[in-house]
Amino acid sequence: MKVLRLLCVVGLLLTGPMTETHAQETSEDGWISLFDGETLDGWQASDNPETFRVEDAMLIVDGPRAHLFYVGPVEDHNFKNFEFKADVMTQPGANSGIYIHTEWQETGWPSKGYEIQVNNTHTDARRGGGLYAIDDVETAPAEDGEWYTQHIIVEDNRIVSIVDGDTLVDYTEPDDVERPDNMADRVLSSGTIAIQGHDPESVIHYKNIMVKPLP
Repeated sequence: MKVLRLLCVVGLLLTGPMTETHAQETSEDGWISLFDGETLDGWQASDNPETFRVEDAMLIVDGPRAHLFYVGPVEDHNFKNFEFKADVMTQPGANSGIYIHTEWQETGWPSKGYEIQVNNTHTDARRGGGLYAIDDVETAPAEDGEWYTQHIIVEDNRIVSIVDGDTLVDYTEPDDVERPDNMADRVLSSGTIAIQGHDPESVIHYKNIMVKPLP
């Protein structure tokens, strides 16, 4: 009898964690973390790698121009249809950006793909959440020094930018889209994600960086 009770207890202990784990997986609904909060594993920085560091489970962007490209194993760092989320906090006067459908570039501003702006009070009037130079936002979506969530959805020829649940941009790329020569590759295709370090005066914090691949 004691053995039976012991087996029942062991069974309950085993079942509990298994059920909880399954519930956590279901609640995440396909989201995959791209940043472990401890290292820059899976990421590669251009220009000035010292611009990026990890501190207190955050990605700190602080330094001269550089871009941090995701080069890890998720989807072989080549996303087409997907959702992206990150918690972001800007410091006063900071400028940054999140590139989508881009590719590794050793130096310079990424030429391929689109940039979702990160900027609440920088002198550049294009504010956070906007699709840089394509569908700009004029009003800052958040306050410096406060966390906000940037959510990006890319499906076929459509890009949606959402900040703290508010849709700021819902852009559909025309089938016959034409760009000036200096923006020739600013079109949807597929590619990786990159985070921008804009200038030495721009300090931005990122955390909970994740992606959800879509069909």
